[in-house]
Amino acid sequence: MALSFWRPQRCIALAIAAFSFAAGSFATRRLMPIETVRANGNRVFELRIYHDIPGKLPVMESRFREKTSKILAKHNLNVVGYWETNEGSAFENSFVFLLVHDSREEARKNWQAIMADPEFQAVEKAEETEKTLQKADVVLMRSMDFSPMK
Repeated sequence: MALSFWRPQRCIALAIAAFSFAAGSFATRRLMPIETVRANGNRVFELRIYHDIPGKLPVMESRFREKTSKILAKHNLNVVGYWETNEGSAFENSFVFLLVHDSREEARKNWQAIMADPEFQAVEKAEETEKTLQKADVVLMRSMDFSPMK
């Protein structure tokens, strides 16, 4: 019975099927786009530390939660996360957030766009009315070649 499986007609059919499969694979391979996955070496991280007037951190948090975070997203200012500092730290009463940009040029372009946005200008006006910010530290950073986040 084992020999009857390997009849010449069946072997020819199997060979034709295998050849057709291989030929089809090679033909469609050329049609498929090949993408190289690579880390973007131009990415820029922006660390913003907003030193609040004592007692005003909840007001700033609320403003970011309800308005500013949405406006940032609208202008492709991609926030990685928001943090508040622990009591007793060197930056007590501080609101911290980290953004990521595709490049310095993208960062500049997006910040210019948000500054021209009337909705953001209204938030800035609210800040002038009920002052929460003492000072802001802004640090632009690039990741090191051994960093897990690039």
